[in-house]
Amino acid sequence: MNLLVADEQPYEDSDTTFYRVLQPGLDVTHGPILYLDDISVSFDGFKALNKLTLTIDAGELRCVIGPNGAGKTTMMDVITGKTRPDSGTAFFGQTIDLTKLSEPQIAEAGIGRKFQKPTVFERHSVFENLELAMKADKRVQTTLFAQLDSAQQDRIADTLRMIGLNEHAARLAGRLSHGQKQWLEIGMLLMQEPKLLLLDEPVAGMTDEETARTGELFLTLAGAHSLIVVEHDMDFIAQIARRVTVLHEGSVLAEGTLSAVQEDERVVEVYLGR
Repeated sequence: MNLLVADEQPYEDSDTTFYRVLQPGLDVTHGPILYLDDISVSFDGFKALNKLTLTIDAGELRCVIGPNGAGKTTMMDVITGKTRPDSGTAFFGQTIDLTKLSEPQIAEAGIGRKFQKPTVFERHSVFENLELAMKADKRVQTTLFAQLDSAQQDRIADTLRMIGLNEHAARLAGRLSHGQKQWLEIGMLLMQEPKLLLLDEPVAGMTDEETARTGELFLTLAGAHSLIVVEHDMDFIAQIARRVTVLHEGSVLAEGTLSAVQEDERVVEVYLGR
């Protein structure tokens, strides 16, 4: 079982402390897990990304904010291989060139993405959803006749506890609340053993209580995983933010602690002041 583990030796920057994620095949010895350098993407003459440069450290929880059309979705599309950049480089760790891999290859390398609307198997139980999502041999014959061993059952049980659905394991996913479906989908991503999680507006439509619990979950995941959270809910950002990146017109407008970007006059003008 390839679970993510954190290095015993933390390293610090000016804002917070991160823990390096150690994974076979992924070189993060220099700290960062994701490098985007001078990434540009155009659609019919519109520059969705304009020389975007971004670095995410291993074990970091990074919040990305910005007005509509700032390039947030296109950035995630580039990271996951859905969109090829016109120019620039994108590396996962020191050696994995994302621009040369397909979407399935990038997912297999350890990058998981959650879209705003949860996608779960509504006619299957919560437990079965996690079982189906488990990183394993998905060939038809193997799936039909496979039985979970004790380690796999323990992984599912641990994930159920982490996402707060251990009491709902036998419940059909279609009967969960919106927030619970969001947690289940996050659990399904975790079953695939990602090293980097991209989370697109994860608390949209949640109650205040569900939003707070989601923040607690993300703070628990940080360190063992790297997370990029794209969100408009500034109260939620305030709950989880360690370092915040503000995008505008396809480029990084500002970056730093939440208080620092909130006080940046450029950010207030193009985003927070609206």
